[in-house]
Amino acid sequence: MGTYGYMAPEYAIDGLFSMKSDVFSFGVLVLEIVSGKKNRGFHHPDHDLNLLGHAWKLWTEGNPMDLLDASLVTLNSESEVLRCIHVGLLCVQQRPEDRPIMSNVLLMLDIEHPVTSQPKQPGFYSERSLIEMATSSSTRNKLHTSNEITVTLLQGR
Repeated sequence: MGTYGYMAPEYAIDGLFSMKSDVFSFGVLVLEIVSGKKNRGFHHPDHDLNLLGHAWKLWTEGNPMDLLDASLVTLNSESEVLRCIHVGLLCVQQRPEDRPIMSNVLLMLDIEHPVTSQPKQPGFYSERSLIEMATSSSTRNKLHTSNEITVTLLQGR
């Protein structure tokens, strides 16, 4: 709880935490595993979306397999990868009431259980502004930080 990139929108904005907040975090992890990329600090040359926005964009365009990490391409289980992306997107939906409960998430990850509901737009699905990008890119380019110290010596007169 409280890690940027994994916090559910209702917790990050209003401080409301529930079981559905954990489901959101789990969905982020699933999408990170499938893509091989971290949500925080994700960059794509064609847009300024985070990993969740990128996964949603690919899903709505009908290209969810483009999310797959290159090292996993050799797997012959496209249906399992699609299932993971589908479940991951269901977990990161904006509204907590739209997200499944964790026991249903586990059932949906089982090959024998069909996933019938369609995901809605994820939380924190927005393009970064130019100001945010300039700020994050300038802080990202810093390779070190300097610690400054001031020493005051007290002496009698």
